[in-house]
Amino acid sequence: MSEPNPLLSGLAGRCPNCGEGFLFDGFLKVAPACEVCGYDFAKADSGDGPAVFIILIAGFGVGFAALITEFTIHPPIWVHLILWLPLTLIVSLGLMRPLKGVMLAAQFMNRAAEARHDD
Repeated sequence: MSEPNPLLSGLAGRCPNCGEGFLFDGFLKVAPACEVCGYDFAKADSGDGPAVFIILIAGFGVGFAALITEFTIHPPIWVHLILWLPLTLIVSLGLMRPLKGVMLAAQFMNRAAEARHDD
């Protein structure tokens, strides 16, 4: 059997080492270790990286859609609030877990935990 792609495994919320175990123990809480291969996730820290990408992706997508809607249809402000606030929340929450998984998998691929000296 071939090695799994760590980025695709992280995107799916799976262990970047084996591709089978769960990466998360809840919505965003990282599991202490993989239950299949035993890989330790204790040093995994995605920091603010996923939040930055979510802000950029959701902000561009929803902002662009809101501007197009404003310039073509000219709806009242309450229509913008009803459309774009829930969409922003849905897009942000929908991207949060996959992007955090990708960031953790990128750390695994680049062996970032081995470079840390703060233990």
